[in-house]
Amino acid sequence: MNDAKRPLIITSLSIASILLMIAIYFVPIWWVALTAPNYPEAAFPDGVRINFHMNGVFNGCSLVVKDEINEEEALDCVHEMDTINHYVGMYPIAAGGPIERGFSPFLITLLIIMVIGFAISNPKRRRIFLIIAFTGNAVWMTMTIYKTDGIKYENEGYLYALMNQLDQDANDKTLGLDVKPMDSTKALKQLKASLAGKNYKDEVTDEQSAESSKEEQVDEKTRLIEELQSTYENDLSNGRVSEPWKGNAYQLMAWHYGKVLGRYFNNQDEIRPMVKKLRLATNIVYFGLLGAMLLLIVVGTRSKNNLIYWLMVLVPMALPVFFVIDYSAWLWWYGHTLNSMGAFTVKPFMPTVFGEGKVAQFATFSYPSIGFALMMVNSIILAAIALMRRKESL
Repeated sequence: MNDAKRPLIITSLSIASILLMIAIYFVPIWWVALTAPNYPEAAFPDGVRINFHMNGVFNGCSLVVKDEINEEEALDCVHEMDTINHYVGMYPIAAGGPIERGFSPFLITLLIIMVIGFAISNPKRRRIFLIIAFTGNAVWMTMTIYKTDGIKYENEGYLYALMNQLDQDANDKTLGLDVKPMDSTKALKQLKASLAGKNYKDEVTDEQSAESSKEEQVDEKTRLIEELQSTYENDLSNGRVSEPWKGNAYQLMAWHYGKVLGRYFNNQDEIRPMVKKLRLATNIVYFGLLGAMLLLIVVGTRSKNNLIYWLMVLVPMALPVFFVIDYSAWLWWYGHTLNSMGAFTVKPFMPTVFGEGKVAQFATFSYPSIGFALMMVNSIILAAIALMRRKESL
């Protein structure tokens, strides 16, 4: 290879890697499905399926359009799988990976900065870039995790996943969703119209119309934050939480984790220590990421011959490995942290990580999705960049 072309190739490959990591964040990485006789293929062509993303778990079931099946929207298979799993004492899916999901935007940004830093051959320029980029990432992370109303800096997909996991039943007041009572005057008018055989037409004032129009203009992210706050404040008024709403990710992650754990098995003596550990883990990860960024700035900018510099490419390259390890660890946790309040007693087990398995009458399927394929492609690209850098050092 022509030495003059090498920097251009490294730059081009680095840009490709950055674009891939951005795409990885927004697409499903792994999927899991359950099939059983009571979930016929005609109604559930993909089984009860869920998709794992970096920022949450999302519905994998699609809308079935057939003459004999009348559906207005796809079944929420995250809820369906939670319902199935809780019979054997398994906690809801949303209980898994709360730290990973909450910190996911800062982690993926960290990896992108590391790739760019590795591509910059000049130590002085690399140091300047890392100082500016890591400072920006650290400020963003700090404001999101600890600042009042910091969750507005989180991404919409993450907030949607959190709210969707709470909003399983829109009429369940325990979830904090306000159900407005019907106006008694309006109800009386409707009754009179019905007895007279007429249709009642609600009179909407200009003020009400303007208010309705204003609500429609509220963007989706703001709406999700308002719903999360409403749910939290409902818990506050009912004595389920004692701390006033701050709206930061530190509070949100702990509260949401405790609420999800107690959805089916509300044993607070078990839940409180788990929430306490999550709060501790949040602080540890936060300061750990700050320390890692500082180490990369101080040591990773000295030369191309130290280990810290090479970690800037080796860590992003190993992303598929880290994902499988983390995914497997959480599956082990689900199968070995079974609540005794489950309807059926089963021995602790390891759910299927890859391939097909069987639990009771259910066939289980667990396979990588497009996001994991992109991770593998990204690893190959980063390996090529590393080899080219290695040749420069020889």
